[in-house]
Amino acid sequence: MNSAPAGLVDDEVLVGLTCDLIGAAGENPGGTEQATVEVLAQACRDRGFQVECIDVAAGRPNLMATLPPTGEPVEGAGVLFLGHSDVVPAGEGWSGDPFTALVEGGRIRGRGAADMKGGLAAVVAAMEAIARSGIERPGPLTLAVTVDEEDLGLGVRDLVIRGLPYPPRAYGGCVVAEPTDLVVVLACRGDSYLRVDVTGVPAHSGRPADGRNAIDAAADILSLVRQDHEALAQNPDEVLGAATWNAGRITGGELTSIVAAECCIDLDRRLLPHEDPHEIAQALARSIEQAGITGDGISVSVSVTMDMPGFTSAPDDPFVQATRAAAQHVGLPGTVGAWTAACDGGFVARDFALTTVVLGPGSVNDQAHKADESIAIAELSDAARLYAELAARWARD
Repeated sequence: MNSAPAGLVDDEVLVGLTCDLIGAAGENPGGTEQATVEVLAQACRDRGFQVECIDVAAGRPNLMATLPPTGEPVEGAGVLFLGHSDVVPAGEGWSGDPFTALVEGGRIRGRGAADMKGGLAAVVAAMEAIARSGIERPGPLTLAVTVDEEDLGLGVRDLVIRGLPYPPRAYGGCVVAEPTDLVVVLACRGDSYLRVDVTGVPAHSGRPADGRNAIDAAADILSLVRQDHEALAQNPDEVLGAATWNAGRITGGELTSIVAAECCIDLDRRLLPHEDPHEIAQALARSIEQAGITGDGISVSVSVTMDMPGFTSAPDDPFVQATRAAAQHVGLPGTVGAWTAACDGGFVARDFALTTVVLGPGSVNDQAHKADESIAIAELSDAARLYAELAARWARD
């Protein structure tokens, strides 16, 4: 006899798996996701899921865990869940060991609790509930977990090349289990990193006119970037707001007494879904040249070192509607929203042409990437029940 899967979520197991995943660490940059993937893979095997681990780089495996269809497969009846196994470095300011999970006051504390070990555990708990419920599954349920989301996105780039356990058309949509306070996010900005390398001419600082100062040229370039940032703010997207620039790092010079011959600027450029970072890099290079910054000993190159596409999903899309209905069924408002952050979901939307939402427990603004990161156990439970209800609802529809 079939049972309602949302009612089969085991909160005790959910908390235990979240704590185990926090304990496996996985700081990135650093490329240390292996232990987290091993914990997650074993948890999925213990529950009877089909598990595959694929090395993206040495010791850095993506994971695919799947509940295959039961009975006759129906195109588009599956659900893809997406997450990542890495966390940002713990940093300073913790009141305890960031990789020893603390359960206290209805919350779990530890690096990755919100971003996104809790979300991963909630998906596993939901898939287990679906398996235990005995409902027919005309499509696959797959959890894809990528490495390197917090840095260069090596994992998701490998994923879209190698593909999913089933063809993309087997899935009706994708849920990215990032922390959204359980708001159904329908749109995300993308992200890109641009590197600006400036080369000048060294000279003694007692006669600076004999050289060409790369740091001075970099300052002029940053002025152009600020001007463009202000211009972008005047033309925001009605859902996602404006694209933005941020100068994240600048390095240059050798000694105080030497005219700087080199300078490098690392820029973050948040993207609207229609924007191409390579075109943006070319436009910046043209602006630099037109401003007269180059020449007379100064040369500049602009390159894209990372890009992550954004996406938008239509509010009336059937998968979006099913997601909101599932949220409301388990007592959540099913509110929709947009995200100023970026995530791997943009690759899934672009390269697999799947309707994509970001929906997970925890807060990206209040908890993620901060000391004493934590997540409410009640929110973990709500997320797992929501995911289970969505999978069951989508299978029936």
